[in-house]
Amino acid sequence: MAGRRTAVLISGGGSNLQALIDACDSAQCAAEIALVVSNRADAFGLERARRHGIAAAVLDHRDFASREAFEAELDRTLRDARIELVCLAGFMRLLTPGFVEGWRDRLLNIHPSLLPAFPGLHTHARALEAGCRVHGCTVHLVRPTLDDGPILVQGVVPVLAGDDADRLAARVLEVEHRCYPLALDLLARGDLLIEGDRVTLPEEAEALVLHPLFTPG
Repeated sequence: MAGRRTAVLISGGGSNLQALIDACDSAQCAAEIALVVSNRADAFGLERARRHGIAAAVLDHRDFASREAFEAELDRTLRDARIELVCLAGFMRLLTPGFVEGWRDRLLNIHPSLLPAFPGLHTHARALEAGCRVHGCTVHLVRPTLDDGPILVQGVVPVLAGDDADRLAARVLEVEHRCYPLALDLLARGDLLIEGDRVTLPEEAEALVLHPLFTPG
């Protein structure tokens, strides 16, 4: 049986898109990646979609007179494709409250920090500057406030001596690729209770992913 029709919005290479595609193709996720939309025609993620026979669309935000006009066309594109769930995966556009509320509790984002710590940009450098011993990523339902919303899954990595932002980012990306399919699967199955800005997961849900460098004891 086909999973819930899901669109992934991208602006770049789409490595998290690939993780989602792989999980859905191997029946490890109760969703179907049915559409990929990019605001950049040169995004490599579009090629990833084409290689897997997934419909791909380009909506260049610069072609629209306003953010609202861009989002109106984006919304139409999603609804015309009968999309049920939407994943943001490196989509470098801030979405207006109107769009977010229109897809409330059906819109996922992945952020490269352990929210609520370090919302916004340059999360890896900020974690290093703060002297964090652990860092990671968060998959959450989107709310109008930037990088805010009910948390579904988090991934945790150690911060190692000698790390710079690039090395730390690469380690975080490893757990991102595990966390995002888990979160999409939970949402697609309906295996969660959403009450306002809180999410209750089933007891057996895998909601915390530890990097392989963590060892017991």
